[in-house]
Amino acid sequence: MRMEQVEWAHPDAVALRASQRAEIAERYGTTDSEPGVAPSAADMVAFFVAYEDDGTAVGCGGLRHLGDGIGEVKRMYVVPARRGSGVALRILRGLESWAAERGWVGLRLETGDAQPDAVRFYTRSGYERIPNFGAYAGVESSWCFERPLQART
Repeated sequence: MRMEQVEWAHPDAVALRASQRAEIAERYGTTDSEPGVAPSAADMVAFFVAYEDDGTAVGCGGLRHLGDGIGEVKRMYVVPARRGSGVALRILRGLESWAAERGWVGLRLETGDAQPDAVRFYTRSGYERIPNFGAYAGVESSWCFERPLQART
């Protein structure tokens, strides 16, 4: 497996994000379940796609800079057939490394109460639940997490 940083509009990134949004819509019963401004090419500072050795795109994730050395993980997704295989952890650790190399001190993320698998994954990956931040404040179905980063030199 390999990870590649790609443009937001890269066809594989677009396809993976569409699959992620379809799954979220099914879980929450609406296509409009995201509080606040949806991520876009204008505000995502990095986006990565994970590929199998044969070139098949199997997962993705991106980062939005929130300021003060804090980033937000957005659009984490792994195709169902590859869940539990370590792809998600490779993507997440890749995002953390990218952020740490730029001097960021922590990453935050939001998931929801209809995603217990995501909650387990982030908790096992060292993220701790925090009060909802930004657009997620006051949204009962949103669960926010954060992990401090170690600067890499």
